[in-house]
Amino acid sequence: MSLVSTVKKVVRDRLIARAGGIDLTRLDKVPDSLSWPLQRDGMAPNQRIADVRDREPVHKLTTFLGLEVWVVTGDAEAREVLRDTTSYSTDIRPYMGKSGSATDGDIGGLGFTDPPDHTRLRALLTPEFTMRRLERLRPGIQAIVDRQIDEIVEAAQHSDTVDLVPTFAFPIPFLVICDLLGLPDEKRETFSKLATARFDVTGGGMGTVGAIGGSREFLLAEAARQRTDPGPGLIGQIIREHGDEISDWELGGLADGVFTGGLETSASMLALGTAVLLENRELWNRLIADSTSAVPIVDELLRMLSVVQVSFPRFAKDDVVVAGQAISKGAVVLVSLPAANRDPRASAGDEMDLTRASGSHLAFGYGFHRCVGAELARMELRMAFPTLAARFPEMALAVPSEELEYRALSLVYGVESVPVTLR
Repeated sequence: MSLVSTVKKVVRDRLIARAGGIDLTRLDKVPDSLSWPLQRDGMAPNQRIADVRDREPVHKLTTFLGLEVWVVTGDAEAREVLRDTTSYSTDIRPYMGKSGSATDGDIGGLGFTDPPDHTRLRALLTPEFTMRRLERLRPGIQAIVDRQIDEIVEAAQHSDTVDLVPTFAFPIPFLVICDLLGLPDEKRETFSKLATARFDVTGGGMGTVGAIGGSREFLLAEAARQRTDPGPGLIGQIIREHGDEISDWELGGLADGVFTGGLETSASMLALGTAVLLENRELWNRLIADSTSAVPIVDELLRMLSVVQVSFPRFAKDDVVVAGQAISKGAVVLVSLPAANRDPRASAGDEMDLTRASGSHLAFGYGFHRCVGAELARMELRMAFPTLAARFPEMALAVPSEELEYRALSLVYGVESVPVTLR
């Protein structure tokens, strides 16, 4: 289950109990009191949340139908919350109106479980994301990048401008994930149709929840199929190594977590990151001259863009104090990753500074819920950006970056299209 569906479902089900049957998935839109931290000023966090960070890095966002919601915006305060394994729970099952067991079909995934379940499941997944195993994917990733470069060339033969979202930003992580999971070619078109509209909260939620449910059911069926015919990828590998230690429900949940965690985020980084680079020719030319410069450039892009806008929600298990603020038991605590990553107390703030580039930013989260696929995402970006720049040194945005169509309210920030010219 993805972040957006969980936030909606947890809040919805708690409020159904408290507010006489209100179903938030049927609301026309998410209230502004909850959604304004998702608003952006182009690539940057909105000024309102930056002001909140500088004034009150642990801030009570709202009380909505009796449910306290807090937002944490400072770097140090974010790390304090995210590394705390005792004061908070991310286990959504007590709030879902069911037992949450495998038999009832609810999948929390790694982001929405606590130890010991989280510890057991992550231990099954982590070996698949070690650098040694990821290195085996490098030739395949480069082949995918090269293939999409050819598609850009083909598209340019029919139009003066090319949109990098469908030709480059989306297909690269999609095909990498298909290879990683071991999905057969004949199932990829169906899977691709499920890989949209998962994070947009503009219209309330029913469409998003339906899209998420569709991909989850697809991966559940795929896990069950590979139980008798294990494929070459992650799903088959876990089955071969662990067999009955993991159920189809759990395996489907892990696969869905890899899908949701690695597709939209990497696609958004490729699209937005390319737009930033094309407006900063010095960085673009660095990539052309030296592909290894992608290492600090990618980490600064990850920090500056922070496409994942909020952390997995934390539910206070008891009364807790963070930065002098008393948070009551049962409150929801969210961390604004874009605001924390631009905290001038801990980084270069709103300036991109390669001399201070570091992998210690919060773009992948922090603590025991940090994204397990972080190094795979870095590998994709470090390969894709230099290849694109070297192949198209004169590429330019076809419109100013401020005229790009950014997503108005999305838990994973992105852009609908990136039109470019090649010469």
